[in-house]
Amino acid sequence: MRFAGKTVLVTGAASARGIGFATAKRVSEEGGKLILTDLDEDGLAARVADLAAFGVEALSVRHNVTDARDWDAVLAEGINRFGRIDGLVNNAGITILARVEDLDPIQWHRQIEVNLTSVYLGCRLLIAHFRDRGGGAIVNVSSAAGLVGMRRCTAYSASKGGVRLMTKTLALECGPDNIRVNSVHPGVTETDMQKVARADASGDSKATAAAVPLGRTAEPYELGAAIAFLLSDDASYITGTELIVDGGLTAQ
Repeated sequence: MRFAGKTVLVTGAASARGIGFATAKRVSEEGGKLILTDLDEDGLAARVADLAAFGVEALSVRHNVTDARDWDAVLAEGINRFGRIDGLVNNAGITILARVEDLDPIQWHRQIEVNLTSVYLGCRLLIAHFRDRGGGAIVNVSSAAGLVGMRRCTAYSASKGGVRLMTKTLALECGPDNIRVNSVHPGVTETDMQKVARADASGDSKATAAAVPLGRTAEPYELGAAIAFLLSDDASYITGTELIVDGGLTAQ
């Protein structure tokens, strides 16, 4: 019960097949309470109902992660409901696959805003909260595409690479305040986002999956387990690191 008495905020948690909800389930199984956020209110309601069926207390909040005012509202609602927040998972993200000459500037900016600026906004706010209460843990969900180049991922890779280095910088700044900040780098994971990517670029997607040394793609629960580890006290001396969960893809 590593999360007994603790509350974790997870963004991008509306999809039943997403990394966000898989993380929330793992935290709940170990005694934690949840704040789930997303733009998809219907999806959030369904996920809260899924957790409630197992007696798990969870709060859902509609949340535009690119809006600082929405972040303020999420924090206020979370504190009002649970009194404290102990962990943050910046999971919300999008991908638009295109060669750079075909990538519209609007698509570029949207991916940077959702994948990178949102992490800045969440960390900025929650770090202040954690500092006031003596510590906390943040896990920023990056990607294998934030470590190595991948075709048709110009904006996505730029945003996820930014998440990686922002994480390291924040770990340096926040260590003295007992705030740990780490990043997780999923490889090919069977989420709804992956289904969209596979439909948009089936050749690239199949080639990447075929290159995984473990010979298979990841399931969301495997990422949830890794994220929960970094949030927990089992990782109490781990900060500023990048946990790669990609079946060996980027080891080549």
